Amino acid sequence: MLQLDQFKRAELEKELAVERLRQQTENAKLDMESLNKQAVEQQVRPPAWVPGINSRIGRDVYHYTGQDIVIHESIDSYGAVMWPAALALCSFLDNNRKKVNLQEKVVLELGAGTGLVTIVASLLGASVTATDLPDVLGNLRANVMRNTRERCRYTPQVEALSWGHDLETTYPTSVYRYDYVLAADVVYHHDFLDELLVTMKHFCKPGTTVIWANKVRFETDLTFTENFKNAFHTSLLAEDGEMKIFMATCRE
Repeated sequence: MLQLDQFKRAELEKELAVERLRQQTENAKLDMESLNKQAVEQQVRPPAWVPGINSRIGRDVYHYTGQDIVIHESIDSYGAVMWPAALALCSFLDNNRKKVNLQEKVVLELGAGTGLVTIVASLLGASVTATDLPDVLGNLRANVMRNTRERCRYTPQVEALSWGHDLETTYPTSVYRYDYVLAADVVYHHDFLDELLVTMKHFCKPGTTVIWANKVRFETDLTFTENFKNAFHTSLLAEDGEMKIFMATCRE
């Protein structure tokens, strides 16, 4: 697991706790709607990318592509919990199927975490490979298999991938070609941002589109964004406050 310094670790833990509390609050509002519709309508509306979530102990149920998606989280790693950019990216893909048509496309997800983005992309018709560090693969694989079995044309794959490490040997570009590379909330306070960019560049070849969703938290996010823009031809697909979704293609 990536080692965070104590301060940044506390900041991320605080944000995660706030995010979970916000989701629970939104659920409570929905439950109250039939009893007190006027009061609920006076509440501040949540961001457009926030889905309906049915929370239970140890799991959350999300609703995308007309399907209920059951996600179990693990507290053992930051990569095994749900982060807001994954929700933003799933909502974008679900609501923009003509703009980003995943039918019959070959897709790679970097830092797949809980697997929600991979699941949604698979339900939208893509052949997806979900990748992450070895310590989160067990929970990732369980979530992906639970929610895609007998629902998808293509069975998603789950593989280990360490950013920037021996990429041409483990994922030679002559063999591994992707239509889309997806990534959500992979930029935060860690020491592997250069390796992440190298990995994105390795997989982003002519004909490949990178879609990266990120919530800006630290100065390092802004630095990485500038490096990302310099490395690729980029455009901003969607923006909601500090939440941004970029599309990128390689500089040939």
